[in-house]
Amino acid sequence: MTRIIDLSRTLENIDKSKFPATILPLARIIAPEIEYVDHKRGASIMQMLFHCPSEHLPSGEGWAEENVNFSTHLGTHLDAPWHWGSTFAGARAKTVDEIDLNELFCDAVVLDFSHKRGTAKPIEVDDLKAALSAISYRIKAHDAVLIRTDHDKYDLMDEVRYNYPGMTRQSTLWLAEQGARIGGTDATGWDRPFGAMIADYQSTGDSSYIWDAHFACRDVEFYIVQQLVNLDKLPAKGCKIAIFPIKLRGASAAPARAVAFVED
Repeated sequence: MTRIIDLSRTLENIDKSKFPATILPLARIIAPEIEYVDHKRGASIMQMLFHCPSEHLPSGEGWAEENVNFSTHLGTHLDAPWHWGSTFAGARAKTVDEIDLNELFCDAVVLDFSHKRGTAKPIEVDDLKAALSAISYRIKAHDAVLIRTDHDKYDLMDEVRYNYPGMTRQSTLWLAEQGARIGGTDATGWDRPFGAMIADYQSTGDSSYIWDAHFACRDVEFYIVQQLVNLDKLPAKGCKIAIFPIKLRGASAAPARAVAFVED
């Protein structure tokens, strides 16, 4: 039997006045602005369209609908190469609508770095090798490598949620060199937190600290999915995932419904 496990984060309005101040500039990728049109307002719309009295609608109700304002990098989302550069290999970089869906349905391996949660520490190549050795797995072409940090378990208002361990330029390139096509994480971002990267850059003046894990993908064909959930419910190996983004023309990313298929 095949079980389907939802890897997508639920999106909802949040009270931004209670959101951690240090993360507030990034609130747009955490929560959307949702306007809920209830059945009463829907009835008013339908009455105008049909020129009918309310008693001609079931229980006096019309339809419900929602109007959503969101960043393309909101919640569980897939980054396309256009996100980190306008060109790749001498041609225009792919936008999210140009990615072949066949590339987004693939075998997945889950590497457990939950022991690094709350540290903002880098996940280095040696860390990846050790995690793969622990589950006796070798990355193959077109795999998705999912980085489990368990940061999806923290509340959105908890500052610890945004102090996740993250990938580096070297570790991202190494995954791609092994054949992986997708890198995913249940953390807010693929790189280390912005605070950690900014501190390193400002203290050293070394530009290699600037968004290094994302910028690494300017040199390899690689897709990144962030803000996954439920990676702790997946086997370390032997499942398939599908990560299908909204088809937004010319976009650098799009929210995606990510699911895993696990054979029992």
